[in-house]
Amino acid sequence: MALELRADPIALTAALVDIPSESRHEQRIADEIEAALRDQAPGYEVIRNGDAVLARTNLGRPSRVLLAGHTDTVPAADNVPSRLDGDLLYGCGTSDMKSGDAVFLHLAATIAEPAHDITLVMYDCEEIESSANGLGRIERELPDWLQADVAILGEPSGGFIEAGCQGTIRVVVRASGTRAHSARSWLGDNAIHKLGDVMVRLSSYEARNVDIDGCTYREGLSAVRVDGGIAGNVIPDAASLTVNFRFAPDRTVDDAVGHVRDVFAGLDVELELTDSAAGALPGLTKPAAAALVAAAGGQVRAKYGWTDVARFAALGIPAVNYGPGDPNLAHRSDENVDTAQITAATDMLRKYLLA
Repeated sequence: MALELRADPIALTAALVDIPSESRHEQRIADEIEAALRDQAPGYEVIRNGDAVLARTNLGRPSRVLLAGHTDTVPAADNVPSRLDGDLLYGCGTSDMKSGDAVFLHLAATIAEPAHDITLVMYDCEEIESSANGLGRIERELPDWLQADVAILGEPSGGFIEAGCQGTIRVVVRASGTRAHSARSWLGDNAIHKLGDVMVRLSSYEARNVDIDGCTYREGLSAVRVDGGIAGNVIPDAASLTVNFRFAPDRTVDDAVGHVRDVFAGLDVELELTDSAAGALPGLTKPAAAALVAAAGGQVRAKYGWTDVARFAALGIPAVNYGPGDPNLAHRSDENVDTAQITAATDMLRKYLLA
């Protein structure tokens, strides 16, 4: 059956969940979303890009709001189709993030005279490697479609506006030594022992709390992997520790790398940057974003972790995460969404888009 965009967003969420859409297998859900928008959202220009569907109004409004949601999910865990149990809707993608998609699609089909022009971006391959991300492809191929005064990413946020996001880097800290027989340990230089000083620095590290636009971002510097050792009777000549730094968006990646180097300065180790992603400033003081905060009754908090809002921030567009669902339930076999949150998110965004 065709998707009914004007139906209750709870029912629309269930219908979207019932369409399997594991990453790289989004053609069917994209086909159905495209057909529904062409049929049920008059006044929208609708185009297709791979397995992403884009739609926008061109009403000449003084501001443009972009609503973005990914349509893919992680592999199902025997949790499709959806099922409703009281106030909870269960199924793969209910929280992350087909309930957010349903809210956006419903609003596009039911708001005839928005106060802002609206761009809707339903994209593919968010749950896998960044190089496959449909939003990145759209940025490369259709950059004008991502221009807006504020972007709202429908990631689950428990009904709060989660503004901006942290940046992240991973650094491998390497220690070198001299191999020897463990029965004659004084003839060697134990590389693993050298990591002890690194661990001391980490255990005594005091993380910053940074307030930006009323949102408090807490940083964290953590060991996440340790490698070393050759055999039970050999002094190792090499060892490494992987460190993850989650940093507030007032730092650039270069600032973050410099900070980590400062933390380990003076130790007999080498540092190698292996992964990085910039954070996103909240930008909540800009008019379109400030109006969104007002519509949400000021329920705003910092986003811990990295999301695609960083892509919009890199374009100079203030962006927030806002959607129904608990992010802690994402990807679980018992993933679910409280249906009251779907209704509340729909009501809040309707108020904002009409104001």
